[in-house]
Amino acid sequence: MILPTYNEAENLEPLVRAALPRLESTGLEHVILVVDDASPDGTGEIADRLAAELSFVQVLHRTGKQGLGRAYIAGFERALAAGAELILEMDADFSHDPADLPRLIAAAETADLALGSRYVPGGRVADWGIVRRTVSRCGSLYARFLLRVPVRDLTGGFKCFRRRVLETIDLAEVHADGYGFQIELTYRALRAGFRVVEIPITFRERRIGESKMTARIALEAVWTVPALRLRG
Repeated sequence: MILPTYNEAENLEPLVRAALPRLESTGLEHVILVVDDASPDGTGEIADRLAAELSFVQVLHRTGKQGLGRAYIAGFERALAAGAELILEMDADFSHDPADLPRLIAAAETADLALGSRYVPGGRVADWGIVRRTVSRCGSLYARFLLRVPVRDLTGGFKCFRRRVLETIDLAEVHADGYGFQIELTYRALRAGFRVVEIPITFRERRIGESKMTARIALEAVWTVPALRLRG
């Protein structure tokens, strides 16, 4: 499980301690890899302490804030080199419920990519106002319409990949970051012929701290969609 972090000092330890028993319940060998972009709030030091205490936690330190997509790709490369068969994405701020991890992993038994979805029956968004809900839903509809794919939550970042998906996708050619990165990975998996399934989840506002969402990230997602379509 890859956890990219930047200034998540208050969230990281509670999340790791909540996620570990959920991963243990699957009966699978597991590792939580924290990928920290030199957080100035001490997140990296907390990650190191957890890794020293808990054998299932590892840390990858990067030299600065290089973006969510680059953090995930660095984590994917580490996981693949270590022989991981399943690689998960998860936000480090409790937007995704650790209790959903076993369901996501189970879904990957019969799919190449399992995606926690807000927009399939049974899925929902909590703690958001009407404007933010509308923007998020319209963004997913926009990407789905232009890319002509059946996935309803293309911007979702709670995923479980089978190894073969990330081996097939040329990670060096993934250009986007943020929401655009999530769209691009799912689209590339679909274009490669892999089976993608969505499982319903409840997405919540981050528990503590400030959102990393910026206008640049939103605009990147907007132009990523037609760029992907043009590249095929």
